[in-house]
Amino acid sequence: MAQDLRDLFKEDTKEQDVKMSKGHDARFLQKLNKELPKQHKTSRFNFLSIAASVVVLLGLSYGAYQFFHSPVNPEEPIEVADTDIKTLGDISPDFKKVEDYYLASINLELSKVQLTPQNKELFDGYVQRLKELNDEYDRLTIELNENGPNEETLDALINNLKYRLNLVMRLKEKLAEYNDDSFMQESI
Repeated sequence: MAQDLRDLFKEDTKEQDVKMSKGHDARFLQKLNKELPKQHKTSRFNFLSIAASVVVLLGLSYGAYQFFHSPVNPEEPIEVADTDIKTLGDISPDFKKVEDYYLASINLELSKVQLTPQNKELFDGYVQRLKELNDEYDRLTIELNENGPNEETLDALINNLKYRLNLVMRLKEKLAEYNDDSFMQESI
């Protein structure tokens, strides 16, 4: 039952000597060419359309980059048409947001502080330091009005706001520690 297939095919081709009709190959090739899709010749137009698409894409990318990342030269002062600058927020809407954020945060945190006769001395020390920072902020604002906006003054104003917020946060931490210590002493 197990026969070698190769032997079978050799015998089968010897027994069958079939001849195809005349012109069969030509008709087959003609039908084959008719049914198969014709190959498109590559043209310069296709290459030019791809190149134009790439150029347009690069142009749009460069324009978007310039629009969203307009460089600011940090060595040159920011020019403002109005010479009567009153605060940091009057320079630009972004500085206004920064100033409002820090001032609101400082006021919010100060409103959360619970003042008692026991922690009044600690609170007064922090309030004195906050007053010094506020006076420095006022001095920097006057400098901003006199000299116009420049990087050093703007950075100093923003850092002053950061220092004040950090000072208020430290005050809250110290008061919490003080209250915990005084509670522990009362319970003993």
